Amino acid sequence: MARGKDGSGVAVVPVQRADAVPLYHQIFLALRDDILRGRLAFGASVPTEHELGAQHGVSRITARRALHELALHKLVERRRRTGTRVVYQASTVPIEANVDQAIESLMAFGRNTPVKVVDLAKEPAPADIADILERQAETIVYRARRIRHTGHEPLGLVTSWMPADLGVKLTKRSLTANPILKHLADAGVVIAGGRQTVSAQHAGADTAALLGIEPRDAMLRIERVILDDGGRPVLFTIADYRADRYRISLDLQSGTRPAIG
Repeated sequence: MARGKDGSGVAVVPVQRADAVPLYHQIFLALRDDILRGRLAFGASVPTEHELGAQHGVSRITARRALHELALHKLVERRRRTGTRVVYQASTVPIEANVDQAIESLMAFGRNTPVKVVDLAKEPAPADIADILERQAETIVYRARRIRHTGHEPLGLVTSWMPADLGVKLTKRSLTANPILKHLADAGVVIAGGRQTVSAQHAGADTAALLGIEPRDAMLRIERVILDDGGRPVLFTIADYRADRYRISLDLQSGTRPAIG
């Protein structure tokens, strides 16, 4: 599903008028996801009824109901003069992991789950992606979308962005054969760390169609930033996995850092 931008830079997901899900609830879900993922942070202003109506082509009554749902879920606070602001604060518990073990686990996962490359492009980075990669806006990046499979069934949709100035040449054929992490290693890029966040997500129409599930089905989203030995981001990945086919296990050992598997 194509995502536009509103005036604050927050992604806007067009409502699906043929969807059985009511329009107000689609807007509620999109705003809720923006809040839970931090795109609308604590204290941020939420678009007004008028702005939501213009963005989605719906009435102010529909937009008002979406905002009311957010307030009922204690994600926002609505005040007549100051507008609607986010009051939700995410509680993220950091878990340290041995980077060598984590990278080895990711490489093994990449080798053991067959992949189909949906598309590969070399293009200017959107502003939010450039920020994550700590590059200038419009920096040229590779954007790759792949579907990972388990057996003959789709497991998840993986989208990655990698700066094109790292000396790595990606092709659909090479991505089908090897994970991006191996491409980085073969180019001499030393992986020294990273950050990973796991959250719940509803499947959008495009993702659902690619993975053979229903729109709004539950998914597990993993967002991962990989850092080189200079502490600079060299890869950003968003992986949306089917909740009915994917799980994460932690091997917790006394006296050592837990390894993520």
